Amino acid sequence: MTHHAPNAVARLRDQREDEGIKPIQARGFRSERCRDCRVIISHCLCAWRPSVETRSGVCLIMTGKEVFKPSNTGWLIADVVRDNHAFIWSRTEPDPQMLALLNDPQWQPYLVFPGEYVEPSRVTNTVAIDSSKRPLFILLDATWTEARKIFRKSPYFDRLPILSLLPDKLSRYRLRRSTRSEHLCTAEVAALCLELAGDSDAASALDAYFDVFSQHYLGAKQQLDMNEATPAHAELLPYIRKPQPELAQ
Repeated sequence: MTHHAPNAVARLRDQREDEGIKPIQARGFRSERCRDCRVIISHCLCAWRPSVETRSGVCLIMTGKEVFKPSNTGWLIADVVRDNHAFIWSRTEPDPQMLALLNDPQWQPYLVFPGEYVEPSRVTNTVAIDSSKRPLFILLDATWTEARKIFRKSPYFDRLPILSLLPDKLSRYRLRRSTRSEHLCTAEVAALCLELAGDSDAASALDAYFDVFSQHYLGAKQQLDMNEATPAHAELLPYIRKPQPELAQ
């Protein structure tokens, strides 16, 4: 099993557990899961975590339940994007570190949300690649109903530009049911954002990582043998950093 430094979502999960908050009991919870990738041990994903450079950053705004869900794909984004941040949403007590991040002069924050729900003056479909500020994508990592609530009840987001994506393909997310196939999961949204920002390698790596995660997760759930000889694994392979051999003493 390959071990990696915990990303922001993993640290947030650990913090919630330290506070005495119990994880939800997802289907199959009795099966032992890898602590690092959340997949059942027999189908561990850790060896397939990509390593790419990114100019962009991501900030995941999560609900209290989402951080514990093994099917959550915000975790995958935080695995891929080096500058990753995650916070539990609060209407009345926003995390001071989140507010400081939004005001950090090195970043140009974009709140990612459908433009039809926002006044047109705030909406953009592009990302300023040549700006002196690095793009920071604010992603509402929640169900669609929860995301709309977060958007409506977070006045600290009111000054941010809205990045409205124009996806040309339906969602590939098969781990949870959605009533609308055009709704993308958080990882798919992030990959589109990275592509717009010129982080093409990271976008491709995240897309492939998402597909590999889906295969491992569903394979374990359906009790299928592990199969790493798939097109998704082949697409992800160039982005895997091989462990360096130890030098002889």
